[in-house]
Amino acid sequence: MSQKFQELIQSERPVLIDFFATWCQPCKVQSSVLNSVKEKVGEKARIVKIDIDQFPSIANQYNVRGVPTLAVFKNGEMLWKESGVHDVNSLVGVLEQYSN
Repeated sequence: MSQKFQELIQSERPVLIDFFATWCQPCKVQSSVLNSVKEKVGEKARIVKIDIDQFPSIANQYNVRGVPTLAVFKNGEMLWKESGVHDVNSLVGVLEQYSN
């Protein structure tokens, strides 16, 4: 998965990674927000969910200490990372900032 993850974040388009856990209640809220974000940004960005319990090495590599944690990658570089639940408009704004 780690190799696949590296390929994924090498994208020219911004990739929003949602580090989550199945037992995390706020993560469920964030997940429904991300569905709306996806509708708004369309092909400008990708949104990918990473379960920290299934892929702890990836979570550790990017210092994910709590869930949900969201991170934006482009061309293999982490451009933005924040923990906690975020609303649709702020996430769309972040993605649009990096999609040019």
